[in-house]
Amino acid sequence: MTTTMQNQATEIIRQHAEQQFADELNALAEQDTRQKPPSWKLSPWSVVTYLLGGTLDNGFEITPKYIGNRRLMEIAVATLATDRALLLLGVPGTAKTWVSEHLAAAISGDSTLLVQGTAGTAEEAIRYGWNYAQLLAKGPSKEALVHSPVMRAMQLGQIARVEELTRIPADVQDTLITILSEKTLPVPELNSEIQATKGFNIIATANNRDKGVNELSSALKRRFNTVILPPPATADEEVTIVQQRVASLGKALELPADPPALEEIRRVVTVFRELREGKTSDGKTKIKSPSGTLSTAEAISVVNSGVALAAHFGDGQLKATDVASGLTGAIVKDPVQDSIVWKEYLETVVKERDGWKDIYRSCRDIL
Repeated sequence: MTTTMQNQATEIIRQHAEQQFADELNALAEQDTRQKPPSWKLSPWSVVTYLLGGTLDNGFEITPKYIGNRRLMEIAVATLATDRALLLLGVPGTAKTWVSEHLAAAISGDSTLLVQGTAGTAEEAIRYGWNYAQLLAKGPSKEALVHSPVMRAMQLGQIARVEELTRIPADVQDTLITILSEKTLPVPELNSEIQATKGFNIIATANNRDKGVNELSSALKRRFNTVILPPPATADEEVTIVQQRVASLGKALELPADPPALEEIRRVVTVFRELREGKTSDGKTKIKSPSGTLSTAEAISVVNSGVALAAHFGDGQLKATDVASGLTGAIVKDPVQDSIVWKEYLETVVKERDGWKDIYRSCRDIL
């Protein structure tokens, strides 16, 4: 890599997984002697090692990207080695997008063949479009064809990602049926088709908790193997996830602050888990739950915002005053209902908990 390219890389806010973890992917590839499916950069075993972390024979450390059930990752990777597409399903914040990106990076070396699903996603985003200047000048031709990420993945034998599949209108979703079942994409305007190269597959993500969900047709569901990613099973697991992601984001954003104290992260995670589950961690007190999902991703955001406040408007050490506004913003989505739930939780749980007076006062001050 030239000096100019290195300087450009340091200016990027968020590198793709294959850029950020290039050293790990290269280390795995160098020692990977297991059988690889066609067009895969790594063997299925190495892909799972990349996701879950481990120590290679030469002592090289692979950092964990996903903290959770190993078997789920093995099923996901094994699915992609077959002719079945993979659907990662779960509530918001269960690392579906994160896992999808790292799977594509490890398998294809490219996680950028992405279709972001929204209510406005058109058929062209999945199939193909046209360069209208060329179309008007010469009529339908290969030169006028605008390839979608899915079409490029088919040609290159790589993984295409479709994020938030259930946000895409149902008629657009169903354009995937022919691609997934026949492994071909007809182009009737040119009286031709694009046939998928070995190694091609699709990873889709979806959740059914947000508004604007379009159920998948039974025909499309049958083309996917579904892996449900659950929320972190324990508080310790969730704390570890938040700690790792906040450290990674802080490094990328070059925040001039100390790493957040583990105890502050644990308090944020405890608040989220208790409100999410409707009871205190000791199970003795039932509490009301707010309307939001209070996902692990939102906990990461709360801590990361607090670190930024501590860095630029504090002494660099994360304190209760730094996380209070983020906590309140994450919890109070409905200004009436959620505000009542949050105030009640502060008075009945936070106020009475030993060592939590600072966070109680900080949160009350901004209500």
